[in-house]
Amino acid sequence: MPFNKKKNTGTPKRDYTKMKTPHTYAIIFAAIFLCWLLTFLVPAGKFSTHKVEYTDSNGAVKTKTVLMADTFRYSYRLDREAVKDNLTAMSGDEALMESLGVDPAELDAFLETDSSEWTQEDLDELGLTDDVLYGQYGESIYDTSQKLHKTAKVWGTEDFGGFGFLNYVFEGLVTGDRSGSAVGICALILVVGGSFGIIMKTGAIDAGIYAFIKKTKGLERLALPLLFILFSLGGATFGMAEECIPFSMIMVPFVIALGYDSIVAITVTYVASQVGNAVSWMSPFSVAVAQGIAGIPVLSGAGFRLAMWVIVTLLSAGYMMIYAEKVRKNPAHSVVYESDAYFRGRMDSVSEEEREFSLGHKLILLEMLAVLIWIIWGVTREGYYIPEIASQFFVMGFAAGVTAVIFKLNDMTVNGMASAFQSGVADLAGTAVVVGMAKGILLVLGGSDANVASTLNTILYTIGNALAGVPSFIGALFMYLFQSCFNLIVTSNSGQAALTMPIMAPLADLVGVTRQVAVLAFQMGAGFVDAFTPVSASLIGVLGVARIDWGKWAKFQIKMQAFFFLMGTVAIAAAIAVNLQ
Repeated sequence: MPFNKKKNTGTPKRDYTKMKTPHTYAIIFAAIFLCWLLTFLVPAGKFSTHKVEYTDSNGAVKTKTVLMADTFRYSYRLDREAVKDNLTAMSGDEALMESLGVDPAELDAFLETDSSEWTQEDLDELGLTDDVLYGQYGESIYDTSQKLHKTAKVWGTEDFGGFGFLNYVFEGLVTGDRSGSAVGICALILVVGGSFGIIMKTGAIDAGIYAFIKKTKGLERLALPLLFILFSLGGATFGMAEECIPFSMIMVPFVIALGYDSIVAITVTYVASQVGNAVSWMSPFSVAVAQGIAGIPVLSGAGFRLAMWVIVTLLSAGYMMIYAEKVRKNPAHSVVYESDAYFRGRMDSVSEEEREFSLGHKLILLEMLAVLIWIIWGVTREGYYIPEIASQFFVMGFAAGVTAVIFKLNDMTVNGMASAFQSGVADLAGTAVVVGMAKGILLVLGGSDANVASTLNTILYTIGNALAGVPSFIGALFMYLFQSCFNLIVTSNSGQAALTMPIMAPLADLVGVTRQVAVLAFQMGAGFVDAFTPVSASLIGVLGVARIDWGKWAKFQIKMQAFFFLMGTVAIAAAIAVNLQ
């Protein structure tokens, strides 16, 4: 007797393997909302800070403001009566007032006022900042009956009611300055987008790609590992990151034309640079700063790190090539196959006449090469940063446009240059917005200033305490894991070093590992995860160039991050085994 088949109800069964990946904007908003909820649960805290001197990789003495690990306290209200008693006693101690820089007459006049109205701002005017009072009297100046939270309102601005988390886009976009996140990086992205809009309009890159493929005749596959090594070297030597955005504009169509996908293009550029940064022996923005703060000689342990760079870079390049060959054999295997259709379509639409590698195209590519060399020289020798780099890329785009007008490439005109610049800016406008949105996560948690009460400072202190007393390898491994997770919030290498190394360096002493191991855990955590975190301005920039949604990128990168973490764990174990000093 045949079995009964289940009747078809007509309701299609949902395939959960094909669920749509959330948009990057949606992912960031969800993270911001969760961080906002966290501020209701975790009280705010702060550290006192001081300046430390260190010698950078060029031998120059520099200073960095860092927190003092043993000065953490929760945010409390002032105990005005206790403060009044302490200041009354201070008024009779001339030596103490002189050491603190307090004017006796001003202090006496202040003591005549109503203490119930005193605020910390009033005390600041006397030179008695919260740090000074805490350093002198400890927590006796606070009403410790209630820990305070620093929770943003739902809506608000600095001028009207204070920061509200629903204003995170604007607030994130306007933070920083012209030389940093987020204003500077947003401007850089837009200028680079406009400049490459002109360059792409000339057709020089497309023509150069076809000429390369025609000349190499099958050997082009060797270009990928070689490029990976070069970009890793850039990350290791001068902390290459934002500079990868324009390179990606060249590499994405080039790599897709070779039969791969845009994920391979971003891996061979940006990911490679962060691999180099993670295992660098000389990066001025990570290793040098972290070692200086940790109180160990800058560039010490370079031999171990150099060997680690070679091994990790080669293994990472091999990982990339395994994925790349899978895509080349079956392009539909790629999670970005559909979005890459834009680049494939553009390449296919190029006519035979446009594929001709003319003198004008060659001059434009030579101009690009000259400017890229100029940028590398400026960054490594003259300390050029975002404003200078943006200007250099504008020069590149302008020179390419003028050359195209002279040689009549793609019928380029002056108006055509302006329109191409506008189109290029428009293409990356959405990416620039993400930079500000991602910065909002840090703002909701209270910011990255250790001297201002925030939820982030309390999290940092709590994690540091939790690691005390564990076995040496476990402690070092958790340092590495913590630095990796912390990079999901603070992506600046020097900023992360200033916040975490003053805690992690003495913690290394407590768990029985050298401070070099603590620096190693920092640089690998700060470097590898930069290739994954959705709050990295540089990563979002290169993904925007490649038209890759972060959710799709994460599907590929999460496996690579597991591979990175495995290599990092082995490196930590090796460093402990050889007692890296």
